[in-house]
Amino acid sequence: MTSPANVPSTLPRNHPSAWITALRPPRASVDLFKPHGFFLEQERNHAGRIVSSGVMLLTNKECPWRCLMCDLWKHTTTQSVPSGAIARQIEFALEQFGSRPEQLKLYNSGSFFDPAAIPVSDYAQIARTISFAEHIIVESHPRLVEEKAVRFRNLLSGSLEVAMGLETIHPRVLPRLNKKFDLGHFARAAEFLRTRQISVRAFVLVKPPFMDEAEGLEWAVKSAAFAFSCGATVVSLIPTRVGNGAMERLVETGEFAPPRLATLEEALEQALNLRAGRVFADLWNLEQFSRCAVCLPAREQRLRAINLSQKSLPAIECPACGAP
Repeated sequence: MTSPANVPSTLPRNHPSAWITALRPPRASVDLFKPHGFFLEQERNHAGRIVSSGVMLLTNKECPWRCLMCDLWKHTTTQSVPSGAIARQIEFALEQFGSRPEQLKLYNSGSFFDPAAIPVSDYAQIARTISFAEHIIVESHPRLVEEKAVRFRNLLSGSLEVAMGLETIHPRVLPRLNKKFDLGHFARAAEFLRTRQISVRAFVLVKPPFMDEAEGLEWAVKSAAFAFSCGATVVSLIPTRVGNGAMERLVETGEFAPPRLATLEEALEQALNLRAGRVFADLWNLEQFSRCAVCLPAREQRLRAINLSQKSLPAIECPACGAP
């Protein structure tokens, strides 16, 4: 059988960014002085402790890249935010938390080290606002990892970790995601961070476009292994979703279908079996990937428990759908 990765795509080779943006639904209305999302979660840290983690989805200018599967632009702006706005967003979220989490994830729907998104002049104010945190995680495109990361780390009271979207190492699929980087860019960025005592986290897609279910599992595990070989200490497995217009078009043409929940479960198990670092399954909107409402709560609880324990647990047996 011909692999979907070898089939000509609806995505044009020339000007893919224009094709992707033309299919977008409307952008959401945002407040420049409030994050568009924030919540508390628990995560197992590098020392094996379960810590409180505050996640902030910061509002800022859209990323300069137009990745095929991305829907994060929905809550971004078309212009840079005013100086001081990011610190005020963080302060707002902390007030809602009512506590001071040990760990903070400052996710900004793009790259923290993009000066159009996070003003460099605001680094010191941001660092003062989060001086209580023991560990800070920000996200960045590999090609924007440079001395600004060191500058920000030097202002922090706690340690710094940079999460980068590796997505997949499939040689034909990665270029078609329109991320505008290659594996060399990722490896060099990871080395730059590690040699400067900054931890590395990798986002890996489970079944991106142009893959069937078996390939989705195979390449998620291979991509996790590559990330670990580059020195990442954490891999976050993200099931690929619809929701940005372009992905819906690929569903129509048969070039994409969301992964099954079982594929995410197996990817987590196999990536953990690499025994190379922590592996987390992303559980946001997990119902999108489930075919059975009966066993979904138990399967989600199991994945959450594996995330925290980093140990395999017995599969859920469902009399309704026959899972596993």
